[in-house]
Amino acid sequence: MKTILKILGVIILLIVAYVIIAMLAFNKDYHFEKSIVINAPKEKVWQHVGSTKAFNEWNPFAKADPSVQITYSGTPGTVGDAYHWKGNDQVGEGEQKVTEVIPNEKLSSDLHFIKPWEGMAKGSFILTPEGSGTKVTWTMDNELTTPMKIMKPMMDMQMGKMFGQGLDELKQISEK
Repeated sequence: MKTILKILGVIILLIVAYVIIAMLAFNKDYHFEKSIVINAPKEKVWQHVGSTKAFNEWNPFAKADPSVQITYSGTPGTVGDAYHWKGNDQVGEGEQKVTEVIPNEKLSSDLHFIKPWEGMAKGSFILTPEGSGTKVTWTMDNELTTPMKIMKPMMDMQMGKMFGQGLDELKQISEK
């Protein structure tokens, strides 16, 4: 019994130490990005990232709920192009609005997460020539609350998985 209590005490101590270190060491500013090289000219890739509707053809977050409800507004491919989504617990609810468009090069947007957690973020797709293809970099920036700072390693893992799935699908459809 004493051995079990000692092991439990060590586990609790490790958890407390991790929480303290995470709160002090992890910055509140969160940046995540992932890139892929697509064997297609940037004009062809742009067709799949240059508007919110085109993005949602391969958006891995929306695909997590086959019955997600998406409502579009604004002019596709221009500043103000936007959509609102409402899905299951995994997808949640939120809005994304395009804030910057440099055709065939960059699309930036503001994200407003409503459910399950309220939050704001900025996202971008950046297209740059890479050999005979196009390098696509998908970025997201936001501020982490204290509880989210503790979750940062898990967030990195989940974001890497989802961004990877999306960029792989973008590559497939762009190379057709």
